[in-house]
Amino acid sequence: MKVLVVGSNGMLGQDLMSRLVQTEHTGFGLDIPQIDITSQRELATIVKDLAPGLIINCAAYTAVDKAESEADLAFSVNRDGAANLADVCMNQSIALVHISTDYVFDGNSRQPYKESDPASPIGIYGRSKWEGEEAVRAHLREHLIVRTAWLFGAQGHNFVKTILRLGREREDIKVVADQFGCPTWTGDLADALVRIVRLIADGKTPIQWGTYHFCGKGQTTWYGFAEAIIAEGRQRETLKVRRVVPITTSEYPTPAARPAWSVLDCAKMEQNFGIIPRSWQRGLAEMINELYSV
Repeated sequence: MKVLVVGSNGMLGQDLMSRLVQTEHTGFGLDIPQIDITSQRELATIVKDLAPGLIINCAAYTAVDKAESEADLAFSVNRDGAANLADVCMNQSIALVHISTDYVFDGNSRQPYKESDPASPIGIYGRSKWEGEEAVRAHLREHLIVRTAWLFGAQGHNFVKTILRLGREREDIKVVADQFGCPTWTGDLADALVRIVRLIADGKTPIQWGTYHFCGKGQTTWYGFAEAIIAEGRQRETLKVRRVVPITTSEYPTPAARPAWSVLDCAKMEQNFGIIPRSWQRGLAEMINELYSV
C-alpha cells in the first residue's frame, strides 16, 4: 500500500518515514513547500497524482504560546488544513490517520482521559486542534484520530533537548511540578502508526474507525520528566546542573494556559489494535541513546 505522510519533516514525521522504509509499504513524505494543506486545490492535485491508499497527517501548527497571538494561522493549519485533507480523502476514497493532542482537554480531571470524555480546550492551540478533529469526523467516515501527549524525539526541538542544554549551562533548573502528563517518544508513536498501517493494508480485520489515545505508559510531571532526563544525560556526559527545582505553574507564567492534567487512557488502542504503549522511561532512554549516537 502507498502511504502518504504529510508533515514528514517534523519530529514525528521523520521517525515515521524511517520506519515505513523498513516495511513492505511504499511511503511518500511531503512537507512545506512541496505541500500546503491549507490549499485544498493544490492538495487534491498532489493526492490524485500520488494515489495513496492511506494518508497520515503529522502536519500541525504546534507553537502553543505563539498561537495565542497567531490564532488565524493556527486555525488555518490545524482546523482548515485537517478539513481539506478529510475532504480530499472523501472525494478520492482514501483513509486518513490524523494526529491530535491531549490539549483538547481542560485538565480539570484527575482520572485518565478517555476518548469519550468531553473536550474543553483552554487555549487557541487546543481549540484549533479540537476543531480540526471535528472537521475530520464531519467529512470522512474512514478516519482514525490519534491523540498523543508530551511528544519528544531525536529530531527537532523539544523538552528533552531543552533540559539537556540547560543542564550543560546552569547549576539550577526550575521546572513546573504541578502539571501531569504522559511523555511520549516519537519512535514509539511511529511504531504504533506502522502497526495500524499494516492492519489497514491487510484488510483481514475490520477497522474500528474513530478516535484513539496513544502515549507513553505511566504519568509524571514536567519536573519528574526533567529529573529523569538529567539522570539519563549524566550517564553520557558531565552536566553542570546540580539541582532540578520544582516550581508551580503560577511561578512560570506563559501566554497560553496548559492543562494541569493531561493523562490519557490508552485502553481502547490496546483493545481494538493490540497496541500496548511502553513506559515513557524506556522511550526516553532509547531517544537519548539515539541522540548521543549521532
